[in-house]
Amino acid sequence: MPIHLLPQPSPSAPERAEDEDPAAIRFAGLRLVHAALRRDLARLPNALRLLQPGEDDKGEALLRHWDFVTAMLTCHHEQQDTRIWPIVRRFAPELRLLLNWLEADHHNLDHSFTRVTTLVRIASRDTGSVWPVAYAIEDLAARLETHLRIEERQLLPRMDLVFPANSRLGGLGELLDLLRAANGPGTADALAWLLDGVEPAVVERLLAECDDDVARSWPHWQSTYQRCTSPLWGPAGDLGVVTD
Repeated sequence: MPIHLLPQPSPSAPERAEDEDPAAIRFAGLRLVHAALRRDLARLPNALRLLQPGEDDKGEALLRHWDFVTAMLTCHHEQQDTRIWPIVRRFAPELRLLLNWLEADHHNLDHSFTRVTTLVRIASRDTGSVWPVAYAIEDLAARLETHLRIEERQLLPRMDLVFPANSRLGGLGELLDLLRAANGPGTADALAWLLDGVEPAVVERLLAECDDDVARSWPHWQSTYQRCTSPLWGPAGDLGVVTD
């Protein structure tokens, strides 16, 4: 089943306003994180199951990638709880109960990811435990999926009505600014992870939201990321991320 970065248009969808930028992807930062989390939580369990005795280097690489995914999730939650939700509460107070639930669930998910990290650390060194750990990741992915769908179906459509089309709220540029300011994943790794599998034409639209240095560096960042991560998934591991 394809993963869509953008919601699919409906026959009853309102026409685009004349002053709205047709190249813009609304809340691209949020949507990209959601798609990347779904992508990796779908392929990490299978990569663990295929781990063989003696493949210590691959086990360590899978653990590093899991730690990276967890760090990106933590940064995503921080962006929402400290930068986005307060603004939404101000301009759309009717959403406050939903936002309170989402924020509480962020804490629950963060704790669950911490527990699973301990399991992944064990499985990366002991192939005898990879199957139950893979199931634990799949259970966690199912929990996260519920959270992501609530955000996408109940929150983003309301945000789309409240905030102007040129707002940076939830955009890729805002996310990259947060990553630069935080002691977390670097911009190069984060952007390559976010855009892994996204169609080239859409990548060009997204890079237009970034500064010139990012756009110039993107080909090198992409090739380095692919070279480092492709051995983890193998030829069948690329789920792809398609869009409209």
